[in-house]
Amino acid sequence: MKHKRFLTTSGLEVLVGQDDLSNDELTFRVGRANDIWLHVSGVPGSHVLLRCGDAKTSPDKNSLKEAAGLAAWFSKMREGGKVAVHYCPVQQVSKPRKAKPGSVTIKQARKLIVRPALLEES
Repeated sequence: MKHKRFLTTSGLEVLVGQDDLSNDELTFRVGRANDIWLHVSGVPGSHVLLRCGDAKTSPDKNSLKEAAGLAAWFSKMREGGKVAVHYCPVQQVSKPRKAKPGSVTIKQARKLIVRPALLEES
């Protein structure tokens, strides 16, 4: 699978898709119900997964911001200053019938405003 792997400063794994097919694979095959899915609002970009494990706990705010920064970095908004990033649990992401790879619909997404930022790759 074509994806990049990062660790947040608190040690959570972040996976970033590199093309439409790897975005679909990350979102619908790799992602677990408790993982957080992130994507830049309204422009093409990578699907990002913040791996939260099997526990019913939410990720810390800093990890969420770092993952959102990666979503902004791996998008058309890399040079865009502050960027809106939507996020929600993976279980709230679905694929419309007959949609092309990389296309999704999301329910009850929240929004973070972040600057694009790259973490050290692991």
